[in-house]
Order: sequence, then C-alpha cells, then structure tokens
Amino acid sequence: MNWPNLKSALIVVLVAGLALGAKAPAVAPSADDATCLACHGEKTPPRKSGKGPKAPPFVDSAKFGDSVHAGNGCASCHTDVDLASHPGKPVGPVVCATCHDKPASTYEASVHGMARKGGNTGAAQCSDCHGVHDIIKVNAPLSPVNRDNLFATCGQCHPDVVEEVRGSIHGQAMAAGVREAPSCTDCHSEHQIQSLKSASPKDSAQVCIRCHGSARMNAKFDLPNNRVSTFLDSYHGMAANMGSTTAANCASCHGNHRILPASDPKSSVNKANLIATCQKCHPNASAKFVQGTIHEDKNQVSDLGGKIDHWVRTTYIMLIIAVIGGMVGHNLLIIRKKAMASLKDPNRTLVRMTLAARIQHGLLASSFIVLVITGFALKYPDSGLSWLMGSSELVRRTGHRAAACVMIVGAIAHLAFVIFTKEGHKFVLDMFPEAKDVTDVLVTLRHYLVPGMPKAQFKRFGYAEKAEYWAVIWGTFLMAATGLLIWFKLYTTELVPRWVIDVATTVHYFEAILASLAILVWHFYFVIFDPDVYPINWAWMDGKVTPHHYKEEHGLDTETLGQSGHEDRLEPDEDEPEG
Repeated sequence: MNWPNLKSALIVVLVAGLALGAKAPAVAPSADDATCLACHGEKTPPRKSGKGPKAPPFVDSAKFGDSVHAGNGCASCHTDVDLASHPGKPVGPVVCATCHDKPASTYEASVHGMARKGGNTGAAQCSDCHGVHDIIKVNAPLSPVNRDNLFATCGQCHPDVVEEVRGSIHGQAMAAGVREAPSCTDCHSEHQIQSLKSASPKDSAQVCIRCHGSARMNAKFDLPNNRVSTFLDSYHGMAANMGSTTAANCASCHGNHRILPASDPKSSVNKANLIATCQKCHPNASAKFVQGTIHEDKNQVSDLGGKIDHWVRTTYIMLIIAVIGGMVGHNLLIIRKKAMASLKDPNRTLVRMTLAARIQHGLLASSFIVLVITGFALKYPDSGLSWLMGSSELVRRTGHRAAACVMIVGAIAHLAFVIFTKEGHKFVLDMFPEAKDVTDVLVTLRHYLVPGMPKAQFKRFGYAEKAEYWAVIWGTFLMAATGLLIWFKLYTTELVPRWVIDVATTVHYFEAILASLAILVWHFYFVIFDPDVYPINWAWMDGKVTPHHYKEEHGLDTETLGQSGHEDRLEPDEDEPEG
C-alpha cells in the first residue's frame, strides 16, 4: 500500500473511532414530555414551615435525555397520570415489571424483594440501585450498577460490609484493577440477590467454587489448584454434599467478606488465629487439634504424620486388592466348576432352543451388550464404560452404530424366520398371549404368597417369556427408529421439525434405561440367578435342558415332551426344590 492510501485509511479509522467514542446527543423531549417538564423541570424552593403547596419532584431534563428511557416518554412509565386531574391526584409508584418482567420476577425472589413483601419498605428496590430518571446502561462508567461502582451503591445500605470487603484480598484486587476479582453481585447474584447466611453449606461453597475451582483462574493468579478438591474430600465437604446444615463451608473458616490470605496476621486461617476459628464449631479445640493440614492432599505429603498416613493408605489399598481379589478369584473358581458340571450334565438331552433360535439370540444379546456399553459411555464419560472405549468418541460412536446395524440385521432375520419358516410360524403362535396367561399370573402369585397352594402349569412359553419377547420386539423397533432419526438428523430434519429429534433422543435414552434394567432384573434372574438353574442355564449355547427341568417349568407342552419321550410328568426329586 502506498503512503497516500495508508494515510487516508488512518484518517478514516481515526474519524470512526472518534465518532464511536463521542457521546450521543441527548434525546429532545416530546411535546407531551415538555408539558410535564414545564413543572417538573424547574427546581422549586422547598416550602417554609410546611405551609403552601408541596413542590413537584424535580426531573433533570439533561440527565433524563441521556438516560436509557429518554425515548420512552414520561407517560410510558407513569401510566396512571391523568392530565385532567393532575396535579392533585397522587401518582402511584412506577411498575418496572411492565417492561422488565424477567428481572422483576427474579427480584421478587431476592432477599430485597422478600423483605419488601414482608412489609420492610426500606429494602432496596429497582430505583435504589439503578437510579430514577437518570438510568444509564449497566456497562456505562457512571452507572451505579457498573461493577466498579458497586461498593458505593451497595454501601448506601451496607456500609460496614463494604468496608470489610474493601480490606479483603478481593477488595484489594478490585482496587488494583483486577477484572476477575469478585464484586458484590458475583457472590450474591444480581437481581435475585441472595443472603448467603441462610444458604446451605453446599450452596455457599458453590459460590467460592465458581472461581477457586477454575483451572484458568488458579493458573493466572498462581493459586493452589487443589483447594476445591481437598475440601470436597474432607468431612466438611462430604457432609455438606450430603445436605448437612451445620457442616463448615468455605466462609466458616475463611470468613464472609473480610477474606484474607493465611499469611496475613488478621486472617481467620492464620496459624495464630486457627484455635479461635476452629472453636466456633469445636469449643474444646486445642493447639494440637489445629496442627493438622487444613486442605490435606493425600498425593502431596511432606511432614512425618503425612508420610505415615500415606504409607498406611498405600498398604491398605494393596491389602484390599490382594484380599478381595483373592476372594473374587476363589469364588470364580467355584462358579466355573459348577458351571462346567452343569454344562456336562448327561441329563441335558431335551432341545429347548434350536440352532436358528440360538443364532438369533446371539445376535440380539451381543449387539445389545455393545449398545448398552457404548451408549451409556457417551452419557457418563467419566465412568469405567468410557474407559472401555479407550476414552475415544470415534471408537465409541463407531462401535455403537456397528452394534445397531447388527441388531437391525438380526431383527430382519427374525422377521424372515417367523414369516418364511414352519418353525417360525409355530414359534409366533406359541408366543401369542392368551387368557390363560392372566390366570397364570394370579396362580403364581398365590403359590408364592400362600403356603401349600399349587404352582401354575405352563405350555411351551409362560407369561414371563411372552411378556419379555413382545417387549423385545417393541423395544427393538423403537430403538431402531429413534436411533436412525438421531443418526441421520441432518437429513431427517429436512422432513420433520427439529423437536422431533429432541423427543427421539429422550425416548432413545429412557428406553435404553428401561431395557437394560429389565434384562438385569428380569431376564438374568431366570437364566442365571434362579436357584434351579444357577450358575447358568446353558440353553443359550447348545439349546439343551434336562427333561426334569423342562417338565417342571413347561409340563403342559406335551408336544415337545412327547417328541423327546418324556411325556409323562415326573414328580420332583425330594432333594430338588420346585422351580
């Protein structure tokens, strides 16, 4: 760029900057406002000895013209003014909620709003903080609610508190121009101002955690990065999280407003003051009581007591791993032995599941397990499920979608099985619900609740298996449909509203929870935890069960029993419990 052009560009930038920085001209009053200002725009001397008419409230037209409400006009706020009867009829208070409904609603829930509701007319309201006719933008340098002016604004009602904050580490940082230093509203909120004295220890601690739990803030100001974690790991932190209303929080030790570093002799956590601080909650606290590390980080120890505690902790962790690991290994050997004995039982001769059924079950089971792990790993990224995915979203996403495809292929294969094969036709007919299933539920409940009552007799499939099968059919269809909507949302949103995808995501998540719990609580009981089949029913692998077990569970399935040569119902063995 040549010099003339560069010079022209600089001039343009300079002029633009001056224009942006220049003060906007005040808004000239309208004709109606001029009528109001004819009386209210003139300063009237106060009455002498209470005699004579009361002077009208003075409105500085220049300041009103510079305010954010300048273009609104007097009547937009003073809606109850009737010029025909004014002056004379008193003017009611301005209702800011007419235009500022959200700030007004949050103010109503604040300590100030609640106080005014309780009859305290001296509690702060909108005009006490924002001004009256001279309200300007919050970020304007002269705004009373600009963070740089909050000490003066809040100090009108809370002068002692403001002085304490000025002398604190936070107030000193604000005076030094540190923009990250907390002001009044950073801790107490803005419109919904809270009195942290009445807040729970957990909620009060959260106020401090917002800054002291920030890695960016700790790094920028060279603050310890473990203050939050060590507090939450302490008894005080755990008790607060459990809902204790008496457990110490940050302010209990460090103070509320006059917060000072431990190196300051006036700090409540200075070594010379710790006994007095601890005695507020522990009256019998002694010098030895306060010698321990306040924010104890188990990974950073230097004193003798800390080192001993560290080695005791390490020893116990190793002991727990060795002892409990040995117990788990011992019991796994027992389960393995019994499972192998059950698998090799020569009496398991009756075919319960055909090869086609086992293949379909295998596709469903394997895809379901992968879907559960990869799905909940996304919802709970800090859990062990995410670790199984290598903490990689690519691995998780690919695995989830691959398993979904396997489940859909398995569902299509099952549909073809029931439509095109004789075995499939019979399977569906045997799975259809019937009136007997309802009575079987009642008979079963009576059997387990009333001693001596007979158990229900089932055909090929009982009510529990039928309910589970049709739940799987419904769940598979629902999960596939919602999953595909979510997977291809860039295309489906061209056809349906965006909220459909949001609803599909909700359905997909909660249906996954429902299905997972149903498998754990219902299916796993019948195939693993039922004492009659524990440690496992091997029918899923080779399709076989013992004739005795089948007769006990499906004694009315005369066709299967007849084909296997066990059509006569056997009485249960004396040493075998009824299933």
